[in-house]
Amino acid sequence: MHDSPSTLGAYRPARRRPTATGPCDQVIALVARQKNVPLQMFTTRRRHRAPVARARQLAMYLSHVILGRTLTEIGEIFGRDRTTVSYACALIEDLRDNPQFDDEVSALERQIQAGAGTHG
Repeated sequence: MHDSPSTLGAYRPARRRPTATGPCDQVIALVARQKNVPLQMFTTRRRHRAPVARARQLAMYLSHVILGRTLTEIGEIFGRDRTTVSYACALIEDLRDNPQFDDEVSALERQIQAGAGTHG
């Protein structure tokens, strides 16, 4: 009799404050340092100017491609939905046509893979 409807809906990702966990923390920290963007800007639900948004998109991309996290998992961590993460991944992939940007992303990928150990 202690099962109430309120306990059934206890997990609501859209209502909880999104925070990075585990290896995604490392990705966020690495991109934050590289792009000189404060950590809290990656998981806030507010919209930001292009440099902050691009850094967040890059961290989402790396979390998906290198760590193998699902779009839904990444969305929960970054406080976005999976379609936003999908858009970010496609955008970064397109930007990799620029050799300088591709070199930058490749360097970040190597650093994440070196630090991730079993993830890859």
